[in-house]
Amino acid sequence: MVVAAPPPAPAAPVRTPARGGPVDALRAEPCRIDLSPGVPDLTAFPRTAWLRAERRVLGGLTPADFGYGDPQGAPALREAVAGWLARNRGIRADPDEVVIVAGVAQALALLAQVLREDGVRRVAVEDPGSLGARQQLEYGRLSTVAVRVDASGLDVAALRAGGAGAVLLTPAHQFPTGVVLDGERRRELLGWAAEGGVVIEDDYDAEHRYDRAPVPALKALLPERVCYAGSVSKLLAPALRLGWLLAPPRYRDAVVEAKRYADLGNAVLAQLVLADLMDSGELERHLRFVRRRHRGRRDAMLRAVAAHLPGARVHGAAAGLHLMVTFDEDGVGGGFEDTALASAALALGVKAHPLSWHRLRPGPPGLILGYAAGPVSEIEEGVALLGEARDRLSRISRRTRRS
Repeated sequence: MVVAAPPPAPAAPVRTPARGGPVDALRAEPCRIDLSPGVPDLTAFPRTAWLRAERRVLGGLTPADFGYGDPQGAPALREAVAGWLARNRGIRADPDEVVIVAGVAQALALLAQVLREDGVRRVAVEDPGSLGARQQLEYGRLSTVAVRVDASGLDVAALRAGGAGAVLLTPAHQFPTGVVLDGERRRELLGWAAEGGVVIEDDYDAEHRYDRAPVPALKALLPERVCYAGSVSKLLAPALRLGWLLAPPRYRDAVVEAKRYADLGNAVLAQLVLADLMDSGELERHLRFVRRRHRGRRDAMLRAVAAHLPGARVHGAAAGLHLMVTFDEDGVGGGFEDTALASAALALGVKAHPLSWHRLRPGPPGLILGYAAGPVSEIEEGVALLGEARDRLSRISRRTRRS
């Protein structure tokens, strides 16, 4: 069993990590160009549509509607989410199955509590996989067990061998590699779940697919064994703190109770505005708009990586808001680590995640590069500076070896 621990923060100039670890420390650092993963185009937030929807919602509210809401979520939003998931993810769910949460982070926190109460102590996680998601489970006092990811997705044979009672995975667009869990692995995973395992499906950015339609969610195939979590953080903005959790019947009451004692429920007004955007079709129009913009930015990053990071291997270009690039095992061909490259880039004003932050076991060095948040000019300049940082480290490494 491999028990996760947050990896060390990169070398200076990054300050001592905040309580949340190296990702939070990096987020606090100033920079000129931010290529961190997980951030959508915040300049595209549909302010006009949001204000129109807010006015419509406010115009229809009674004084009683400003009281405490249902901890499970506003009925209007639960119904709208059920419709959204049916149209976009192939999930047929009753609104009573939907729990509104403050993003996937809270969904994982609630599930950690509920699963512990059900006797689960270990949760398998993808390796590489999201450091933040892993930390959320560990904060909920669950041990995490690393399961390797290959070109077909999560290795289900290794999952079985690990003995965990539950698994957290990103099957539609694995973070950070970008692979899709293939058909054979899906069948193996659903067989494992049917034998008693619990699947936690983090569907964090499945709507952002460029080269083909998104694959159906696992929740659509085995609803009684899959806990499904999603949000609008990658579609609208993380600041909204709005997401949803669909838990199997055996856990639903416990999840709602945990949500009630966590915060009495999300802010009602924002829920009702989001419901209006979903019901009116405005959110799908926004998705079509940002998908076109993100695709153009992805293409710009691919061109920039080819020009400025020769020899880098690109992964996950077909979907999402980030690319993963990996280098030679000896450290970008120069004998240094990806944390050193990320720190050298930050010294030049560019933020990027070292791949090793999101690993539990050793593997090739690399970077995770977000392309959704900035314009093409910033992407091109940022990747060029990454290439400059790599060249500098390579020269230093060569001099060190000669001496």
